Amino acid sequence: MNETVNGGGAPLEKDFSQNGNPYNLGHTHLDSGHDSDAALRKIRTAGSISISPELFEKIYLSPQNKVHGDLRRTVGNPTPLALIGFLISLTPLSMDLMGWRGAGGSGAAGLGTYFFFGGLLMTLGALGEWIIGNTFPFVVFGSFGAFWLGWAATLQPFYNAYGAYSTTDNPADGLATTGFRSSFAFFFVAMGIMCFVYLICSLRTNVCFFMIFLTLVFAFSMLAGTYWQLNNGNTALAGRLQIAAGAFAFCTCIFGWWIFIAIMLAAVDFPLSLPVGDLSGIVKGASEKAKDSV
Repeated sequence: MNETVNGGGAPLEKDFSQNGNPYNLGHTHLDSGHDSDAALRKIRTAGSISISPELFEKIYLSPQNKVHGDLRRTVGNPTPLALIGFLISLTPLSMDLMGWRGAGGSGAAGLGTYFFFGGLLMTLGALGEWIIGNTFPFVVFGSFGAFWLGWAATLQPFYNAYGAYSTTDNPADGLATTGFRSSFAFFFVAMGIMCFVYLICSLRTNVCFFMIFLTLVFAFSMLAGTYWQLNNGNTALAGRLQIAAGAFAFCTCIFGWWIFIAIMLAAVDFPLSLPVGDLSGIVKGASEKAKDSV
């Protein structure tokens, strides 16, 4: 399977013809009006096809690349599996952070969800993306799978994350609380930096992915501020920051559910399709610019 970029920023063309003859069975162009099943059926029968960036984004959440092979036609799409693991973990956590109906405890009630939805499903989804050659979603899903496992382990008493800071047997040990909060806040700072990098990269994907990372940058920043302001004794400010973090995380979930529904509708050949806002044509890749300059 060969992929080349047409002049003028046209979609990548994939040649499935016999003996490399692109005119053997005719040319078919697939755009965002095609669902994934119809697209894959036409890929199997067409001699030469081109897939619009928006359709590719809807199916894989990754810019078109030069991956060779037929794995995308023979294995299931791992993207929705990772997305549902992320959403089932973050949706209730965002509500916990906002304190809806008396919820709280940093989402400790969802400990099992973080292990088996966030950690397990996102890791499996990342491996699936790696197998079919989608580097960006592979790294994103893998890193967030590790985040959920890390969050769950911190809340799990077995790992003694909080107890390691205590010099006494008193759970209300002030020094332990201060040390733990200050240290754990840096974890959220690092996650915010990571999401900012993903935010820049998502300018080559779609609007939903971009908004997911934008809201996550704010959510992690607010969470770090929550812990530090608690140590400063600013309880009221810390409470407002935590609510803001939950609100931004809830916005993340809205965009996440939208793109998950869009992919699932396409997967079952549903007559309704949802746009995800392709951005790959707005921010051209380096290879496209090099081709245009020739």
